[in-house]
Amino acid sequence: MSSTAADVLRLLTARGETLAVAESLTGGLVAAEITATPGASQAFRGSVTAYATALKRELLGVDGTLLATRGAVDPQVAAQMAAGVRKALGADWGIATTGVAGPDPQDGQPVGTVFVAVDGPADTDSGGRGGGKVSSLRLNGDRAEIRRESVRSVLALLLTELAGEQTGNERTQDTEQNGGT
Repeated sequence: MSSTAADVLRLLTARGETLAVAESLTGGLVAAEITATPGASQAFRGSVTAYATALKRELLGVDGTLLATRGAVDPQVAAQMAAGVRKALGADWGIATTGVAGPDPQDGQPVGTVFVAVDGPADTDSGGRGGGKVSSLRLNGDRAEIRRESVRSVLALLLTELAGEQTGNERTQDTEQNGGT
């Protein structure tokens, strides 16, 4: 269990908010990381592992034209996955992962191209804060390392959003990362 997952769950539970997860390249690893934390059921609603592109459209409501023109490895797809799982599972927050873990490129994107997204409640009290954030990652390493770093990155992005809302800070994460080990 990661301390990031525990911190996310602590903040969500304290606020009485819930989380849903949409995963592609991570294949359930984000949900596993969250549920490894005792008491996760207080905030975790569930997850959808939409590995097949068609499921992203059918279960998560990702725009079919977007998928047809851009493919599944795209920042807008990640954002729509996060929003879609949030809506489908009735959660306050949705997070999503999509990308290429390897060994081969996909949708014209090289191995290590990953997009992680967070979709949360719009907070009108702080000038419309909330909504969606996407982080673009360029990761190195083997398949397992890329998947592991994707899990860490999506949880860190959510933690940043939760902490930013808590303090009222405008903090965003838009990173190009190298590494992954």
